Amino acid sequence: MRLPSFFSKKRGERRTGLPAWGSLGEAIYYLVLLTAGLVIGGLMLTGVAVSEWRINNQFVEASGRLIGKGLARHTTTDIFGNRRQSWRPAILVEYQARGKLVRSWSSGRLAETSSQRETAIAQLAQWQLNRPVSCWYDPDNVTTVVLKRGYNWWLWLLTLLLPGALVAFGSSGLLHAAGGWGRSEERQAAEVWGLLKRLTRGMPEASGFPAIPACDNLVNSPGTVLRFRLPTESPEAWTLLGSGLFAGLWNAVVIVLAIGAGFDVAGGRADWWLLLLLAPFTLVGLLAIGLFFRRLLRVTAIGPSHLEISDHPLRPGGSYEVLLSQAGSVAFRRLELRLELEEQATFRQGTDVRTERQVVCSEVIRCWNRVEPLPGTPFEAELQFRVPPRAMHSFHSTHNTLSWQLVLRGQPDHWPELKRVFPLVIYPSDTTAAMGAAPVSWHSGQGAAS
Repeated sequence: MRLPSFFSKKRGERRTGLPAWGSLGEAIYYLVLLTAGLVIGGLMLTGVAVSEWRINNQFVEASGRLIGKGLARHTTTDIFGNRRQSWRPAILVEYQARGKLVRSWSSGRLAETSSQRETAIAQLAQWQLNRPVSCWYDPDNVTTVVLKRGYNWWLWLLTLLLPGALVAFGSSGLLHAAGGWGRSEERQAAEVWGLLKRLTRGMPEASGFPAIPACDNLVNSPGTVLRFRLPTESPEAWTLLGSGLFAGLWNAVVIVLAIGAGFDVAGGRADWWLLLLLAPFTLVGLLAIGLFFRRLLRVTAIGPSHLEISDHPLRPGGSYEVLLSQAGSVAFRRLELRLELEEQATFRQGTDVRTERQVVCSEVIRCWNRVEPLPGTPFEAELQFRVPPRAMHSFHSTHNTLSWQLVLRGQPDHWPELKRVFPLVIYPSDTTAAMGAAPVSWHSGQGAAS
């Protein structure tokens, strides 16, 4: 009998592993995660969540009377041999169930458990003997009775969060390992790349100009003075959104942990490990909130930037008027408007798909030194620029893109550099389109600054 080989071939001084064995090891790893999620979820559901759901949905309500009370003690021993005791109220209830008079002890909920006997006695003093109360008993076992109902939402969140994450991560990884069984990384990368190309739709092209992007989304907003208002592409908005989402999600987890720790402290059974864990989590949450509000203050202080243009799309050699409006109360040491051509290339390097961008042409249209806007009045400037006669038209394909854009850059006082991008579309010139010749790319030059 021939044993299976762990190696496929020898390359120089090393051997390459078989893809099947790699997929098997990956599948076992994700299977362990999936099994752990199912087991932990099952234990938590059957141990706490299901019983709590039955109390609130299946237990039968009855009228009863308190005839006795005491303390229920629970003793546990940790791995170091230390014994800990916890206490909670226990109430003797008399009630009618299925035509019979039943007497049974009802212990308090887990939230009422305390490591301090005095705290449990104070909770027990709230119950008065011979007082009529409403109670709920189990129809399958009439001696099981409770005096309070309700949900511990943080317990349900914990029940769904941790096992759900393990199940989702394990199942998705198991499907990925099964799909890649015996396939090389190159083949898997090629299949994923082909699927992405089929699912994603290409950029719409201009009518009559193949491989030139349409400008419908750039001319759907009329300007107040000139014909069109160009849309703004600002990296600050995405940074602000990302920091806000991180701060919100992180602090939501901190709040859930803090509520659980607060219940423990109120019940007299503080969990020191949880409190120690909360300290760095809270610090990171406060730093995230501070970073978010700093970025929000920067965006609101600098204000929005608007750019209107007299016509669109543009043509090589054409002259166009623009109106720049910069709101906000921040003064700028320098503010400049540029016409730029950015080239984007998408290619595969091994099994990775990479995208690189490079500004290949840039010309200063106008530059302002020491801009100080008046209170309540935005800074506005009307100017004119000319597209170079031999400029390359806009271009878009699967792997290459040439994008024209007006870029506003500024150096505000006490804030990082400002950058706002206004995309443009340049069509071929009428002469070039009629002759069918490709225009020559324009090389960068410096315009006049004022």
